Formats: sequence, structure tokens, C-alpha cells
Amino acid sequence: MEDYLKGLNEKQLEAVKTTDGPVLVIAGAGSGKTTVLASRIAYILQTTYTRPWNILAITFTNKAAAEMKSRIGSIIGGEVNDMWVGTFHSICVRILRTCIDRAGYGKDFVIYDTSDSHTVVKECIKEMGLDEKMFPVRGVASVISKAKNDLTDPDGLESIHRRDPRMRIVAEIYRRYRSKLMNNNALDFDDIILLTVNILKENEDVAEKYQARFQYILVDEYQDTNNTQYELIDLLARGYGNICVVGDDDQSIYKFRGANIQNILGFEKDHKNAKRIMLEQNYRSTSNILDAANAVIAHNRGRMGKNLWTSSKRGDSITVYTGWDEKDEAKFIAKKAAERYAETGRYNDCAVLYRTNAQSRAIEEAFMREAIPYKVLAGLRFYDRREIKDVIAYLRLVYNHGDDVSLRRIINEPKRKIGAATLEKVRSHALEQGTSDFEIVENADMYPDLRSAAPRLKQFAALIKELRRLAGILPVDELAKRVIEDSGYMAALAAEDTVEAQTRIDNINEFMSAVKDYAVNPEYSGSLGEFLESVTLVSDIDGYDQEQDCVVMMTIHSAKGLEFPVVFLTGLEEGIFPSQRSMDSPEDIEEERRLCYVAITRAKEKLYITKTTSRMKFGRREPTIESRFFREIPEEYTEDASRAASRVSSGLERAGIEFLPGKRSAPVYERKEAVPAMDISALNAGTRVRHRKFGEGTIVSAQHIGRDAVLVIDFDTAGTKRLMAVFAKLEII
Repeated sequence: MEDYLKGLNEKQLEAVKTTDGPVLVIAGAGSGKTTVLASRIAYILQTTYTRPWNILAITFTNKAAAEMKSRIGSIIGGEVNDMWVGTFHSICVRILRTCIDRAGYGKDFVIYDTSDSHTVVKECIKEMGLDEKMFPVRGVASVISKAKNDLTDPDGLESIHRRDPRMRIVAEIYRRYRSKLMNNNALDFDDIILLTVNILKENEDVAEKYQARFQYILVDEYQDTNNTQYELIDLLARGYGNICVVGDDDQSIYKFRGANIQNILGFEKDHKNAKRIMLEQNYRSTSNILDAANAVIAHNRGRMGKNLWTSSKRGDSITVYTGWDEKDEAKFIAKKAAERYAETGRYNDCAVLYRTNAQSRAIEEAFMREAIPYKVLAGLRFYDRREIKDVIAYLRLVYNHGDDVSLRRIINEPKRKIGAATLEKVRSHALEQGTSDFEIVENADMYPDLRSAAPRLKQFAALIKELRRLAGILPVDELAKRVIEDSGYMAALAAEDTVEAQTRIDNINEFMSAVKDYAVNPEYSGSLGEFLESVTLVSDIDGYDQEQDCVVMMTIHSAKGLEFPVVFLTGLEEGIFPSQRSMDSPEDIEEERRLCYVAITRAKEKLYITKTTSRMKFGRREPTIESRFFREIPEEYTEDASRAASRVSSGLERAGIEFLPGKRSAPVYERKEAVPAMDISALNAGTRVRHRKFGEGTIVSAQHIGRDAVLVIDFDTAGTKRLMAVFAKLEII
């Protein structure tokens, strides 16, 4: 029996053997929490009279559930199949199959996925005679989902927003949506947990049944639970009170999905006799990497506090590289990945992590140029993303009216009330006459079965023809801008007002940066046809297959729970990481810092941190400021591999600009003209200054970074502006 306990450290053993009562296990990154959970369950089964079906173990992913069952099975054998091990959703569905009639549903209920749910929301909006531009389907669905996760019904939502006419209408859509689901005997993903909680609350006999069944409850990744999940666990644990939650407050990174970090921070307040056990020994990373992670996360105030340590070697210093731009950054990453392959014969040792998907474009292109195989996990390759393919389809149709595939892709993107039935008729006529779909669309009023849709079809054709006219006049970057504006594509995404829509907008803006790069590149002619050819080559060349040894690319959120020998943490710049959206909220900054902590602790042997001195944003090249998270890493843990000064100095000198590199500072540029250099240290809050364009104003705040400073200035007539001191050319008055 004791074999599976061998090798556990003192704290792990304590977590395994502390079986009764509420237990909070704070499991730091790489501290062996899965081993602890599996060993704890085996220990309970082998030292108490508890049977497998009396244990409930909840995870967040099916993969984690399968891994846990496998580890437990290796200890206790086939009895593991009688255990309740699964995700929140799978456990709740299992409960609902026995008692959903208490909520007025039949036991043969179906579950709608996100697409199905959006279809029902769309029907509700249509039936109420509402304008979908004012009430975008995804935006409304997002509000409904949040309400459900907050245990708020339609009446509650209406009450909360009683002074907001628009939200009262959304509450009515919610009411109608819920009614439709019930009429269809269907649940959406949020309903699965919400209905389970409601049934347990409203039916004492059902609650007592499951409270009596589950003598021991274990919850993994507790820091990621939302309000309904918290309620579920609280209800089920009221029977025996033997609840063990395992998590890490420093790895709570899913607030945007509804996760409430207070669930783990407040566990001991909710359970007065709870025992806290800290797992701080890390079995994954070198000491140097852990010390850097500890230094960063120590700046957060809303945490329990722990310090990861390891008995392994100190390891290599963290290599820091400051590229001139995102292309230079990408070249460095590609070079180091190739060097790792030369040393080990493996690419899959390497992972590239970024804050947003939009950052992947330059890195993917660098990998393709160097023939380095890669794969993007938990997402698509940049040029395969839906919004990017849509914009490219517009450009292809503008370039070639005979491109039927592109036409069918975007004729109803954004929505123009041109449905599949109409497109089938268009296609039928095109085949019959041996012409293109566009030809039929352009002359839709000539066909009796298309006359009702003819105005919309002809309007679309007119849009494409006008864009084709502009293609002969405008450079390709300006044409692309007109496409996303005139088509209404960007406006439709903005109207959705969801996190997903904002991500797609960010990707389109990154695409615009790529088009701008092409337009100013002297190696290309600047023509639309040549640009489309270059994009086709980038998107069509597969540098890998699924079984091939590849560099892995993913967002940091997607990397949670994974580990790699070598990690490239990219884009450590203010506005990128931390993101621009988090800047005005201390709570959001702390979540971003936790995300950085997660990223650093994915690395086992070697960590590279990359940033740039300038980056293309929204088609414009802008100077950058290095991330505060980077500045929080003590220099003793890093080595600087940058050669930015030598690479760019000659080009800047031709422009009359001198590059002044400074360690741990933002890029600093000074004109060589005889303008006296300002004492940046004299620019502080309260200082009155004069700007040549904005006039006189008062500095509201000054964040000094090396030889530069980020200034927020309230100008007397121009309003509040955020400026870099070295570029502002201010005069103190």
C-alpha cells in the first residue's frame, strides 16, 4: 500500500494524509499536484471504509480527468471506474439525468453548443422586431452567459439594470431565450451547472442524496472556479464537510471567463477550521527561472504568498533580446530554435508564448522563411483565422470577379440577408449559363427567382466594383483599409462588443500591419496581385504535419498546465503585455502579472524573453516601452543578448537620429541637431510645460523609465495626452 507514497516530499505527504475536514492545498507551478491528488484518493480508499463511488473528483478538462483516473487506476486497479471523476459539466450532466424533471425538463434533454445557442438568440431578436446592429447576437449571448454564471435570472438582470432601457430589452431577450430552450428541452453550457445548483437548492431530498453519497470531494484548479461552480461545490460538501481544494492563487488567469479569485482567497474564511498546506517545492524549472518568477509575482498584493524553490541546479541565465522591430524579434527566435535543433535534434523542445494571437504573424513568417516546422496550439495559424481569410477573400474577389469561392465566403459577411437558398439559385444560374457567380449577382434583377433578393445582391456587386476601381488608384494598404471599412466588416465586429470580437479586431489590425509592411517594401511592386500571391504562399505552405517534430506556438492562456524545456516569452512591452486594456485597473494588472508568472514557469531549462524598440500597430510604426514585468526581474537572473544598437545605428544615422541604448530602459532617441537635451528627471507631477502643438499644460503623472519617462499631461486647451518625454520636446515653464 505504501509504495505510491514513496518519493513524496514532506508537504506532499501531509496533503495526502490530511483526509478529513476542509483542506486548502496551495500547489505552486510544477509542484506535483496531480500526483498528490491521485495519491490522496488512493490513500482514502485504502485507509477508510469509503468506496470509490463515494468520492467526487472535479477537474477543468477531460484530459486532466483522464490523466487523474489513469494515475489512480495504476494504484487501485479497476475500482477507479466506479469513481465520479470528471469536469464540472460532465458531473452535472450525470446528476441532471436523474433529477432534471424537478426543473420542468424531460430526462431526454439535449445540449446546445455555442452555435446552436446563438441561433436561438438570433431568433429571439428577430421575433421581437429588434435591429441586430443594436443588439448583436454574440454581444447579447455574452450578457446572458455572464448573468447565468452570476446566478442571475431574467428578472434579476432587469432589476439590476432597471434604469438602462437597452439592458431591460436584453433581459427580455434572455427571458424569451430561456423559454425557447425549455420548449425545445434543451440546455446550453451555462444551464448545465446553473440548473444543477438550482435543483439542489430547491429540492432538499435531491441535495441530501448527493451530500450523503459524496463523502470526500476534491476540486482541482480551484482558483479558476466561477460563482456557479463555487455554489455547486459548497452545496455538495455540506454533507460530510470533507472538501479538499487544490489550486494556486498566483495562477488565476481566467477572469474574462468568469473565474473569481476570491473563491480560493476566501476559502479559509468560508471554512473556519480549514487546514492550509503549501506545496512550494518545484520539480520542473531551474532555480534561476523560479527566482525570476518569484520576483515578478511578489509585486502582487492580492495573494496568499509563497516562494517556489527547487533542489535542482541554478541553470542558465534568462536570455533577454531587444529587437529593433517584430521582424527582428522573430528572426532571433527562429535562430535560437534552429540552434536548439542543431544541439538536440528536436524542435518540440521549444515553445513560443505570446499574449495575443496577433503577435504570431511575424514569428510564423520567420519560421517559414527558415523552413522551421511549427504548429499553433489552441488556435489557428494567423492566415487561416476566419477574419483574415474573410478580408483576403474580399481582396481576391476585387482582383478577380471570377473567384466564386471567395464570393460565396463573404457575400453574407457581414450579414446582408443573403441566405444559402439565394446562393444556391445564383450558383444554379451560373452553372446553367457557364458564367461566374458574380455575373449573376450583378444582374440579379434579370432572374425572376432572384428578384426579391436582387437589391441586396446588386448592392454587393456595386461595392466590389467600386473597390475594384479603387484598386487601380490606391496603394494596397489603403485599399485593404477601404475593404474592411466599406464592407462594414470592422463595424460589425465592433458592434458585437465581446472579447472574441475584440480579438478578431486585433487580428485584422495585425493583418493591416502586414499589408503596410508589404506596401513599403522596396522588394515588391506594391500591386494587389503580387500581394495576394505572397499571402497565398505564406498561408498555403505547411512546414509540418501533425506527427512532425515542431516548435509549438500558443497564447500564454493556452499554455497553462504545460511545460517545455525551452520557452520564448515574447512581446514584453507595455500595451502588449500587460495589455492596453488592463492599464487602468490595478486588479487587471495583477491578473496580467499572474499570467506572466504562468508564462515564466512553463520553462524547464531555458527561458528567452524578447521585446522590441518599435512595433507596427494599426499600420503605423510606434516606439515601445519595455514591460513593467520585465523590469521586475532582477538583473542578476538575466543576460542581455541584444545587438540592437549595432544593427540599427547606421540607418538611424542616415535619418539624423542617434540611438542611445540603456539597460532596462525604453529606447531613447535624440536628434543630433544642437537642441539642448532636457533633464528628464525635472519632469514630474505638477510641473508646468509647453508643447509646440498642444500648448501649455500640467503634468498629471510621470513614470520614469531609465533615460525616458511616460508623461500624462493635462493641456489647457488640447485635453489630456500621454506622451514619451524624449519625443515630446517639452519646455518647462
